[in-house]
Amino acid sequence: MARVSNKGVSIHYRVEGDGPPVVLGHGITSSSDVWYEHGFVAALKPRYRLILIDSRGHGQSDKPHDPQSYTTETCASDIVAILDDLGLKTATYWGYSQGGLYGYALAQHALDRVACFVIGGATAGSERAFPAEAGNEDPLMAAFRAGPEEIIKFYGDWATPLIRERLLANDHAALIASLQGFRLNTKRFSDVVPTIAVPTLIYAGSADPIHDPVRQTASAIPGAQFVSLPGLSHVAANCSSDLVLPHVGPFLAKVLLQPAQSATAS
Repeated sequence: MARVSNKGVSIHYRVEGDGPPVVLGHGITSSSDVWYEHGFVAALKPRYRLILIDSRGHGQSDKPHDPQSYTTETCASDIVAILDDLGLKTATYWGYSQGGLYGYALAQHALDRVACFVIGGATAGSERAFPAEAGNEDPLMAAFRAGPEEIIKFYGDWATPLIRERLLANDHAALIASLQGFRLNTKRFSDVVPTIAVPTLIYAGSADPIHDPVRQTASAIPGAQFVSLPGLSHVAANCSSDLVLPHVGPFLAKVLLQPAQSATAS
């Protein structure tokens, strides 16, 4: 385990495995633990150097309560600070949900530090995975204000004891600030994604309300690959490594491993 200080906020991260570096960014309410719990780390670490980040406001990282601590530029700079701490010029970035939005923030503020993108369940537009009904408050924000039991309802059958424990332990004032800050300071990324010129794979569950907007985002990125995961909700696509890795695994191997293998063979 390691920590890096960025603008006075301590960010916790872990490194697993060996090989081309791959940064893993989790969604809101979660932590880097999610990549372990659902089998991603065990499957990937034999071939890749995984850099698992607890986003500010989550896990073992500091948890500011000021929305201005969660601007898109600041959240992207946390990732850059970790790359600098590890002496890495570039890395692949793989993020899901809010972690995917951090990927678009990297494209906006530090595209030269990204060798490859994998983004799940995140659109460059204003659409949300948990849309509000007309005249009602954002349901995610309403759940944050109500407390962890309301947040647990979003997970449904996926609310394992480990997930429940993490949700109960969250700093909900920090979650509210994170949601407020990132959204209030986001000039959505529709102007950014056409500038992405690195290999990119984007995926979403077909039962995710933002499935079609995510696919539209992928179509705006030159050469990007889009994967639709049949029947999966927003939460399920984050928890189903057995359904995600058959698509992401070959993509990463082609982009990150085959060039090295070809050079060795020559």
